[in-house]
Formats: sequence, C-alpha cells, structure tokens
Amino acid sequence: MNKSLVILFILSLFVTAVSFAQEDTLSLDVDNNIKLKTKKVKEVPDYDPLAPARAAFYSAVLPGLGQAYNKDYWKIPVAYAGLAIPIYFYINNDKEYNRFRDAYKRRLAGFEDDEFFGQVNDDGLIEAQRFYQRNKEISLLVTAAIYVINIVDANVSAHLRQFNVSDDLSLQPDFQFDEFSGKTHYVMSLNYKF
Repeated sequence: MNKSLVILFILSLFVTAVSFAQEDTLSLDVDNNIKLKTKKVKEVPDYDPLAPARAAFYSAVLPGLGQAYNKDYWKIPVAYAGLAIPIYFYINNDKEYNRFRDAYKRRLAGFEDDEFFGQVNDDGLIEAQRFYQRNKEISLLVTAAIYVINIVDANVSAHLRQFNVSDDLSLQPDFQFDEFSGKTHYVMSLNYKF
C-alpha cells in the first residue's frame, strides 16, 4: 500500500511537471501557416549594489521609508503599529510607575493622604515601582528590536528585489531502471539555464 502511494505521488508530480513546464511555441495563423511564437523577454533592471544600503538608511531615518523605497507599501502600517504598541505600553507603565513613586515619596515625607493609603503598604509601593520599571524597560527593548527589524526588513527586501528569478527553471521527476538489480529508481531533477 505504501509503495503504491509513493508511485502514485511521483507519477502525479511527473504529469503536472510535464503539463505545466512546457509552453507551446507553435501557433497556426488564419492561412494555416505555422508560425513560431516569440517569447517575451522580461527586462531585468540593472543591479544596483547600493539599493539595500539605501533602503536600510531610509528606514533608519524614518521607519517605513525603506519599505516605501522598496515599494512594499503594505508593510508601512505594520511597521508603525509594531512601533506604536510598545511605545503605548511604555507611556502607560511610566504613568503607573509615577503614581506609585509619588505615593511612596509622600509617605516618606509623612503624609497619609495618597490614593493607596490603607490599601497598599510601603513594601507594596516599592514592589509596584519595580514591576512598572521593569515593564518600562521591556517596552523600550521591544521598541528598539522592532526598529532594528524594520531596518533589516528593508535591507533584505531590497536585496531580494534584485534577485533574478527566471522562468527557465523546471522540476521533473524521472524513472531510472537499474539493469543489474532489475529495480526502478525514482529521481527528481532540477533543470536550469544560465
């Protein structure tokens, strides 16, 4: 059962590779004369070795500008959302940190009129300050990481944009008969032209 599934799978790959890998280059015109179709050659722009560095520089100056340079416009809102969320959490944690710090300072000064009096003791205020301080630092690290990822994404995207992908690639399964053992070997071949 297992062997037959493998053979069926390889056979289906072979059929699809043969049917989709070839392009009809002959056509009949109205007078039943055979004409050869000419393949349209896609023009490849010249290689610009500075494009990745330029895209990375643009993203470093203004997040999302490198993505605009690469014409990946859909990534710009993702970059800004990725930066805005940790900045929001930084601001929120800073506000909470200041609330607990101010309450703790007032208690040290001898006042008993802070908003946490009777609910949180001095050790609780110190622990809350540590908690929000740690969250502020994590938010800064996440913001810096997303900023760096934004720059790296622009650089890599500019590199890949110049990568020439040819239509002359084809993947074909093949069967080879071993005359000594009498068994069939299944192989895959990748053909490409330079």
